[in-house]
Amino acid sequence: MGITDVVGKAARNAWSLFVADGIAPPHRTPSVIVGDGPHRTLRRFGPEDAGPPVLLVTPLAASPTCFDLMPGQSLVQHLLELGRSVFLVEYGEMTPEDRDLGLEFWIDDVLPEAIARTSELCGNRKVDVVAWSIGGTLSMLTAAAHTDLPIRSLTAFGSPLDYSAIAVMAPARFIGRFVAEPALGLLDAAFGGVPAPIVRTVYRLTAIEREIHRPWFVASNLADAETLARMERVDRFQDEIHGYAGRVFRQLATRVTIDNELVTGRLQLGDRVIDLADVTVPVLALGGEADVLAPIAAVEPVTTLLSGTDVRFVRVPGTHLGMLTGTAARDTSWVELAHFLNDPHGDISCDPHTRDAGRHGSRDEREAVTTGV
Repeated sequence: MGITDVVGKAARNAWSLFVADGIAPPHRTPSVIVGDGPHRTLRRFGPEDAGPPVLLVTPLAASPTCFDLMPGQSLVQHLLELGRSVFLVEYGEMTPEDRDLGLEFWIDDVLPEAIARTSELCGNRKVDVVAWSIGGTLSMLTAAAHTDLPIRSLTAFGSPLDYSAIAVMAPARFIGRFVAEPALGLLDAAFGGVPAPIVRTVYRLTAIEREIHRPWFVASNLADAETLARMERVDRFQDEIHGYAGRVFRQLATRVTIDNELVTGRLQLGDRVIDLADVTVPVLALGGEADVLAPIAAVEPVTTLLSGTDVRFVRVPGTHLGMLTGTAARDTSWVELAHFLNDPHGDISCDPHTRDAGRHGSRDEREAVTTGV
């Protein structure tokens, strides 16, 4: 390729990235709505009852595009290729009217309804629940609180249980002990929660290295449309992050993050306590080796806290988003997920609690810092 071709590609990419609508069009796998209600839209991808049902559970505030980021990096499409009936529950934007919604709303209402509806639409078969980040934590709490739900298995990508092991949250946990209540009260009074622009800014700050390296990364890859498209799609995902309802954010900030209550295996909600030891379905937990939001040490306690069931813990390459849908996921975390879905009660190779899914080259790791995947 001559210098003229390189310059021409760089110029076209620069125009697309900075002036036009982007390098690549937004990606969405076609879906239909099969269940609806306040903050509980249930989507089905692919044909009716195509195979064993899988329900994808998004974290609070995150866009459901985390499971369907781009062609070749879409867990939705991968599960369809495996012959699964794929469903996803999404919550939508939070408004000031939602200020009183707490964790109970998702644990007792939204997720049980989504699981039951998914099962019903697939001939009352049990459902494999696959969740990311705090969505995995909510799914564990739901399974513990409602042991009669038709759940076959539960998979959690990067779902932390020990918040003291998350270094990036240490300053916020320390400061929060002194200012959390008045700050949260102010946000609740003004917005009914934490508005989306604040959540998006905080999420970007947790990946500050990505933001710092971004100008150089763009300049050095200006002729590489594929690499820029991956970065662009992560940017779009971040731009679609929603806000938090006031009460649920207060619970997450104080009980879960500052008080680190989940590390005990229990969470008190009102006059009841949900015990993770009550989870009875087999669990696959994956921890990303480059994950700063849910590092290995924060995720691995799942092997002891869920003492009432078999837990398979696997270390995989990737950042918080990358372990779910990065360039290496198809050959690492997705392989582990496929094995688990085929036989959730199967033998765990290597160590009975922890195994390593392998690593990829340093170039993939360097690129992941800036693309996010």
